[in-house]
Amino acid sequence: MTHTANLPASAGLGQRAKVHLKSLEAGVRRLVVTPAVTGLARLKRYSPRQPAMLGAYPDRASALAGVPRRWLATYDHEEVAAVNFAVMCAVRVWDYPVMFWLDRLHAQGLHVLDAGGHFATKYIAFQTHLKLEEVNWTVYDLPETIRSARAAQDRGEVPQAVGFIDDLAQAPQTDVLLASGLLQYLDLPLAEFLSRLRNLPPHILLNKVATREGPSVTTLERIGPARVPYQIRCRSGFEAEVLATGYRIVDSWDIPSLGHVIDTHPELGRSLSRGYLLQRA
Repeated sequence: MTHTANLPASAGLGQRAKVHLKSLEAGVRRLVVTPAVTGLARLKRYSPRQPAMLGAYPDRASALAGVPRRWLATYDHEEVAAVNFAVMCAVRVWDYPVMFWLDRLHAQGLHVLDAGGHFATKYIAFQTHLKLEEVNWTVYDLPETIRSARAAQDRGEVPQAVGFIDDLAQAPQTDVLLASGLLQYLDLPLAEFLSRLRNLPPHILLNKVATREGPSVTTLERIGPARVPYQIRCRSGFEAEVLATGYRIVDSWDIPSLGHVIDTHPELGRSLSRGYLLQRA
């Protein structure tokens, strides 16, 4: 708080009054306005029109415990698996850095493991821009998503060239691990995920990683009829975690349009989604 006592003696009464008024306004905002706004934001939990992001929890387990009873929890349900399939098959602005690096890393017989790849939506989106017929593309995802993806493949909605697995032990020898939009939903640390692969891939492409400048927080994202834990990582902590796995950050990029404010906790600020190219050191 600014005190009028800090003003020089020559300051006039008008100037002192203005400073005092500003101090009073700041106090009112801190003691009345901010708590009121925060309290109103918390009430969105009970609104008939449910917010996109609900709650703020220290970890995934706490978030799952906070899922309201009328909602499904996690992505692993038939009713959730196909949500937004058509939308995710379109190329978006945040896909271009990934396509750039896939093109640079491209070699005949390249093996790509698309972790969290849904119904091979990135393969479908990229196939008109890259020569994917020369790439061995395998999608890893949750069991219900893989079951639904294979059914879509049988119907001719997904290219036959793509392989699908729901067990990392079945993953082939991998040259590039692609994880676009996976990490906010991943239920284990990155290092443990990598330890389950047949090999540590020479390159990893991470995209749409939700970060913030502050402690990590997990919220509940609304996806169709489900509330799915969505982790927003401490940026510095996450990048230190990456380096500890034995990879170095070759390139990174911001995706401002994918930032989120948790509707019930706006005081936590807006997240920033980021992408990374990692190379094994």
